[in-house]
Order: sequence, then structure tokens, then C-alpha cells
Amino acid sequence: MPRRHRLTRRTVPRKWRTRLAPKLEDLKPKGRAGLWLRIRRTVLSWWIWALVAIVSTTIDHWWWAALSGLWAFICFLLTPSERAPQYGLDHEFGVDDPRFLPTISGITGAGVTAGNAVVIYNNGDEFYPAMLDAIGRAERSITIEGYIFWAGEIGLEFAHALAEQRQSGVVVKILLDAVGSATIGSEILEIFERGGCQLAWYNPVRWYSIGRFNHRTHRKSLIIDGRIGFTGGAGIADHWKGHAQDPDHWREIHARIEGPCVVPLQTGFADNWVQSTCELIAGDAFFPEVRPAGQLQAMTIMSSPETGASNVRTMHYLSIASARTSLFIANPYFVPDATAIAQLIEAKRRGVDVRIMTSGRHNDNRVARLNSTRLLGPLLRAGIEILEYNRTMLHQKTMVVDGLWATIGTTNFDSRSFAHNEENNVCVYDRVWAQRLHDIFLEDARVCDHATLESWQRRGISNRYLEVAASFLEEQA
Repeated sequence: MPRRHRLTRRTVPRKWRTRLAPKLEDLKPKGRAGLWLRIRRTVLSWWIWALVAIVSTTIDHWWWAALSGLWAFICFLLTPSERAPQYGLDHEFGVDDPRFLPTISGITGAGVTAGNAVVIYNNGDEFYPAMLDAIGRAERSITIEGYIFWAGEIGLEFAHALAEQRQSGVVVKILLDAVGSATIGSEILEIFERGGCQLAWYNPVRWYSIGRFNHRTHRKSLIIDGRIGFTGGAGIADHWKGHAQDPDHWREIHARIEGPCVVPLQTGFADNWVQSTCELIAGDAFFPEVRPAGQLQAMTIMSSPETGASNVRTMHYLSIASARTSLFIANPYFVPDATAIAQLIEAKRRGVDVRIMTSGRHNDNRVARLNSTRLLGPLLRAGIEILEYNRTMLHQKTMVVDGLWATIGTTNFDSRSFAHNEENNVCVYDRVWAQRLHDIFLEDARVCDHATLESWQRRGISNRYLEVAASFLEEQA
């Protein structure tokens, strides 16, 4: 009897398809989907609307078919490429446990390296001069990956500095997000052209790439000679100048890094550069021999929806699960999902001092602000301290756990950063360094207003309606 082709044979009997899968029903998930979340997921399920479009076509309801088909396509484009983990996030060990670093390194794929130096800069008055000075000292290469590079005084200053270095023989490659930097202006682009700088646009919106239009690079990296890097929350725009003295000048933290943890930043740039230009960057001008530059243990986590999983989400969630004494999070767009809310409440219940600082009335993203406010109730009921920075727009993205493990990066605490954006975070395992970030948090807290459960419950009916409407864009804010 002839043997059937292996592709036509059933190689796995039906009974074995789920028989050996983890018995997750025996475990308690972190964050169950509530009724409203299920409703939103149904409304935003592309396949349901695609089915409606097909049925409408068969009964000659062409307008309804066209509208439902269009909505199905939009929902398909907006659907996140990854889901938050719900299991395996139990508190088993603290950040001071020998198991913590190998676990977080293994699960994120980012190696912890020694010999790093990481300097913290507060506001544009500190980090912009340091960045421009580093550009002026470049000898072989400068690479920039950024979401925002806007027209203005500081944009022109950077453009002239980069063009001048290119004229002196330094290779300058700039990768900007095609949406975030759309307002860069012709003057800056002409300076780049006259200077000989190379510029590419990340993921421009084209008909043939429409399926990826929601995938943006939100990274902010400046890398000098492959040895010195800058990253944090700041792009290149005038509202980051100054020292957060008024609502026109944002509160921000940026970092200068040197040592082995610069390499992943350059790797992330190289990956997105080749994707955007088909040019592979290589050689010691971009990847020189790594030399120790300090005493810090650090890791640089690169996250991309291209991989189908968010490494920075994993880092945040595992860090929360490992907190024992204190957890300080500063983030402008704090829109936690059900898993994060459950984790934060659980941390508070086991005695962790949990404090969340977010941007208040000067928040530049109305949808994110509404969603953040809507989700605060369970956290306030649990006794978690919610701090609203109302002096100006607070934009730093930091976290300090137990005064030992800390991170600065580009990642917002929301689904857009976790599921749709290219992001990066630098994490440091050092008590003295983490204490510096801890102290900065406390300094900022002095000028914050405290959200209370009473004030949250008294918010007006109009705000509640707006929050309901904004909830349909929770994953996009």
C-alpha cells in the first residue's frame, strides 16, 4: 500500500492537541477581563465586522457592507500584535535575590553587563548641552533614531552641529519616524542636505505598507562613535528646553550611557536602518571594541512589535512582581491594563510602598489622560498613592524598585508603547545610582497634587462620558 505524503498525514491525534498544555485553569490570572473590556473587544473585533460586511453584501445592503468593511479594516490595523501575560507573575523573589537578574535577562533577551557608566540629566538645560558637546567631539560616526525632531531653535542648533561634523568627515546617519517628525520643516532638511548628512524615514505611510502604519519608532537615541549613547524621554524640540519652569517647558529626564550597554542601542538603530534603507552598517566606526567605562551593572532592553512580544512590558511586570519594599513609577501616560492593575494592587497588599506619578492637567494627550483617570479607582481604593504633576507636562519614564533596581527609557506605561512602538530602556542594578533616581522622584513629588478616592468619585458626569468614549482608544493612546 503506498505511503501517504507526510504533509497529508495527521501527525498529531486530536486528543493530544491540548492534552499536554499548561493547566492554566488551575492558576489564578493577574487581571481578569471585566464586562466593559469584553464589550470593547467585541466592538473592535475586525472579524465580526468582516462577517457583517459579507452578510450585508449577500442581502444587497451595499452601504452597510461598505461601512462595516471599512470598520473591519480599521480594527484590523489597530489590533495589538501581542497580549499582556497573565500567568507566571507571582511574587517569588525580590530584586535583591540572586535569581532576579538571570531571570529578567533571560526573559527579555537583554544581557546584564558590568563596566557601565550612566549619568542622569534633569531637563533640557542639562541634557541638550551634553548631547551637543558629545556631537562636537565625535570622531567617526553619529547615529540618531528618534520619534520627534521638530522645527525650532534647538532643532536648528542640532542640525548645524550634525552638518558641521559631517563636513569634518564624521559619518552622520539619522532615522526619524515619518509621523512623529513630520513637522521637522524644510530649513532643517536643507541644512542636512548641504552638510551631506544621511536621513531616512521610519515606516512612512504608503498604500503598500498600510498594514504597518500603526507601528512607530518611539525610541530616542543618539550614539557617538558606537561608544557613548544618550536616551530617555526627550526628543529634539523647543518644549524640552529650559528647566520645567512653566507649562511651555516640559519636565524631563535623559541619560548618558557609556560602556557595553551602548551596543544594544546601536544594534536597534542598525536593525531599523537596514529595514528602512536596505543598507547594513558595519565596522568599528559603528561597533568598536567595547571597553569598560564605569562600575555599574546595567542592561539595555530593546522592544519591538515585530517580535510579537514586548520586552519592556515584561521588564516592568516582572519588576513589579519582585518589589518588596518600594515601587516608584513616574510616567506621563499611565494607562495600565488589567494585569498591571492587579499586580500593583497585589504589591500594595504585601506591604510595598507603591507611588505612581503622572502628568496632570498639562497632559498633551487628552485621550491618555481620560483613560488614566478612568482606571485610577481600584488603585486608589487599594491605598496606592497617585501623584499628579501640575507645574508643567511631566514626560520622564522612570521606575525605581526597592532602591536597588531602576530604569530610564522611552517607554510609556500604556498599550501603545508596549504593543505598537519600537522602544528602549536602560536598567541599572546599583543601590547608589537607584537612590539618585529615588531622590529625584521625591523632589518632584513635593510639587505634585495627590489624587484621592473622594475626588475621583466626585468627577462630573460629562467627564465620565468622555472617559467611556476614550476607552475605545485605550490601546492607541
